[in-house]
Amino acid sequence: MTRIFNDPSDFAEEALAGFCDVHADLVRQVTGGAVRRRRPAKPKVAVLAGGGSGHYPAFAGLIGTGMADGAVVGNIFTSPSAQQAYAVAKAAESGAGVVFTYGNYAGDVLNFGMASERLASEGIQVENVLVTDDVASAPPSESEKRRGIAGDFTVFKIMGAAAEAGADLADVVRLGRKANSLTRTIGSAFHGCTFPGAETPLFTLKDRQMGLGLGIHGEPGLFDTELPPAKELGQEFVARLLAETPHGAGDRIAVILNGLGSTKHEELFVLWLSIAPLLRAAGYTLVMPEVGELVTSLDMSGVSLTITWLDDELEPLWTAPAETPAYRRGNAALQAGAASAEEEPDGAAAPDAFDATEESRGYAANCLAALAAARDSLHGAEARLGDMDAVAGDGDHGRGMVRGIDAATAAAQDAAARGAGAGAVLAAAGDAWADKAGGTSGVLWGAGLRSFGEALGNQLSPGPSELAAAVSAFAARITGLGKAEIGDKTMVDSLLPFAETFSRLLADGARHSDRPAAAAWAEAAAVSTAAAEATASLRPLKGRARPLAEKSVGTADPGATSLAMIFTVMGPHLATPVAAPATAPDAPPAAAPAAAEAAGPAAHGTATRQPAGTPS
Repeated sequence: MTRIFNDPSDFAEEALAGFCDVHADLVRQVTGGAVRRRRPAKPKVAVLAGGGSGHYPAFAGLIGTGMADGAVVGNIFTSPSAQQAYAVAKAAESGAGVVFTYGNYAGDVLNFGMASERLASEGIQVENVLVTDDVASAPPSESEKRRGIAGDFTVFKIMGAAAEAGADLADVVRLGRKANSLTRTIGSAFHGCTFPGAETPLFTLKDRQMGLGLGIHGEPGLFDTELPPAKELGQEFVARLLAETPHGAGDRIAVILNGLGSTKHEELFVLWLSIAPLLRAAGYTLVMPEVGELVTSLDMSGVSLTITWLDDELEPLWTAPAETPAYRRGNAALQAGAASAEEEPDGAAAPDAFDATEESRGYAANCLAALAAARDSLHGAEARLGDMDAVAGDGDHGRGMVRGIDAATAAAQDAAARGAGAGAVLAAAGDAWADKAGGTSGVLWGAGLRSFGEALGNQLSPGPSELAAAVSAFAARITGLGKAEIGDKTMVDSLLPFAETFSRLLADGARHSDRPAAAAWAEAAAVSTAAAEATASLRPLKGRARPLAEKSVGTADPGATSLAMIFTVMGPHLATPVAAPATAPDAPPAAAPAAAEAAGPAAHGTATRQPAGTPS
């Protein structure tokens, strides 16, 4: 288990800071991760690897000549946020574009995708290369759904070498995707890893058993079986990978035998003695094979085998020199171009200057009160939401929602105190939620709140039609990003009934109430709550619970439940307009300090201490 830590919630940040201090000659820490110490003297494509902490040397350990230009580093097993990805890209970009490369996990896809949108809007060329090498995670007919595991290393190496040699962005991306299409990995685990501060492993196996194909976060594999002798394990690995030999593949291969955290090198060498003869007997030439720890999972006991089929284009990139804190091959100094010693800003955004009316600042106080009500509700329901999620997931939904609302409330208070209007307050809340919550739900809530705020703007207190438009913007952003539909057993199952009911009731005049928005919101929240409860009968078709769908039947979806809960308590505040101020237009702002108080004492509490991270 992980025994060396201070506050478990600070483990990932402290580990990154220590890494950057030790390797200060090669890397420097920036907002969201780390980049190369020295920027290139002339523009080159910035290859940016990324993902959660806990997989060292992936991802920060691979920053350096011939490999990555930077790494975006999330919490343990948790996707980094869009803000982190954006900041690292701004720090690493040198004029030739950036490419994010990462394993195919929902939170990573969403966050790196949103960062890419922001970079593209600023005129920066940006692409994404996903790694999908794990043959156990989906059949060949659905290879695009496979997750990325140790094959990350091969893809990163080939892309980094191409960028170092001066390839343009389109070519680096093409080569990365080509390498991914020719890479296959199979792994197994013998015992689960333990988060800092946790009392039990993330998952367990019976003594003398292994989980074949089990994922590096503990995701379900193919099956559990008795632990075989090394020769039989090697035969199993090789047979499963060669069964997926790409069409037209050659006879030269890159091979990685990778330890997952607590499997010793001597054990790997014993297994290699079973694997290598089988590959050679099949007619393959092994090109500069690697045996060691390259993509780990904290202290997980396990091993994986990766094969990449090479050709005349990929082999020189696989064998090219590299120098990083955790990996060296050849003499990278001989091929590296001149580099500047100048350190650039780390990409952190400057504080915003807000342009808002007093009317909007007044409504911002309502927004703060709504966030405070949501915070109270989520803190009270944290354990229940976690228990619901643990039935078929990893049990982190309650903790993630608490982290998100705590960060959102603090950011909203700060924005309001600096004079932000309602739209900017909610946008700041959304950005903070996405940055700190982790997981797919954190991304979606963050993006949804930002869209809600952008629809409101910073000029007026919303009337019924403006509020309906903001709710629609929230729903459209979440469904557009998550691609979920009614019946998939996600938060969308309670979100879309709320949005549809709210809009319809407002169009009907909310039954002629003198407060049509408040009446419509309350009725829509009741419909949303009922829809969330009805998800208990569904089988999940999206997200982490999908592989264990049958276990989920009988339990309501935690995401749908928490959304209905939040919308219910936010309604009395968001659906109450504020009157336009009677002061002259040029009167000094007075609402912002009061707005920060409107959140009440609950907005200033402290979150429960939890282990450092959870899978996304």
